[in-house]
Amino acid sequence: MTSMRALRQDSANGPEDLHLVTDAPVPVPGPGEILLKVTAAGVNFADVMQTRGTYEGGPEAPYVAGFEAAGEVVALGEGVTAPAVGDHVVGTGGGAFAEYMVMPASGAVPVPEGWSDEQAVGLILNWVTALAALKPLGRVAAGETVLVQAAAGGVGQAAVRLAKHYGATVIGTASPGKHDVVRSLGADRVLGYGDDPGTADLVLESVGGAAFAASLAAAKRVTGRVVVYGVAGGEVAITNRDLNFRQQIHVIGLHLGVLIEHAPAMFAELLDELRALIAAGVCVPGTPAVYDLADGPKALAELEARATSGKLVLRP
Repeated sequence: MTSMRALRQDSANGPEDLHLVTDAPVPVPGPGEILLKVTAAGVNFADVMQTRGTYEGGPEAPYVAGFEAAGEVVALGEGVTAPAVGDHVVGTGGGAFAEYMVMPASGAVPVPEGWSDEQAVGLILNWVTALAALKPLGRVAAGETVLVQAAAGGVGQAAVRLAKHYGATVIGTASPGKHDVVRSLGADRVLGYGDDPGTADLVLESVGGAAFAASLAAAKRVTGRVVVYGVAGGEVAITNRDLNFRQQIHVIGLHLGVLIEHAPAMFAELLDELRALIAAGVCVPGTPAVYDLADGPKALAELEARATSGKLVLRP
């Protein structure tokens, strides 16, 4: 097969310019890469940002959208010894909203035994991001208070579960219609975005905009940490004067792709911890909302409008 169905982004005008095409070329895996027959592609807020040209370092239109998927390995690039053809894996790479995609073999993780591909989408981008924010970067300890902004989202839900597992008191923020979802994950308190959370030892911040100021204000002076892994609500600045005179806190940046590239040993440790969490039943199979590939623009538009909760998946 040389051509495939895919969702192509044709401009920086948003999800409405994401179109289904039937003649996209099937990619060829390069050295160190695998070719995946996609069975489930994850939808993330970064995809929305890319459709508007606001994702730092994102592709220039036109491009095949998406960067997270699970599926079956069907071909190996030069030098790849694992995973093997026929294995089912989940990972990241460009062009995931398609029938086939390539991804680096080093970042592909086996779909856990007993899980479907759809249930495994989010293991890397959501669970490992939440784990990195809480443990090696956020240094969470039992008895501390963790504030999770956007707690009903994919990373947020994983973070609530993990923070409770590590013995923290968890405060989650979410839109009013999503509070029950966040409570069901174990959050001790659930607030709206404008509510006062009090102080927290660790804040997981992905919202940006007005919520960013609230996240900084919530972190305890001197010892409080804010891990920033998203800018969904817009860009906000913090200055050296702020950190010196107003908010004496630790501000820590997290981008999973950069972590994988620049701290491979840390990534390997995170994967080991993830396997232990799966075995312990803390990290459980997801129950994503599934859309057909052709409905990708609708899924992105609903995510942008905050009309969704949890993980969204496209089925090619």
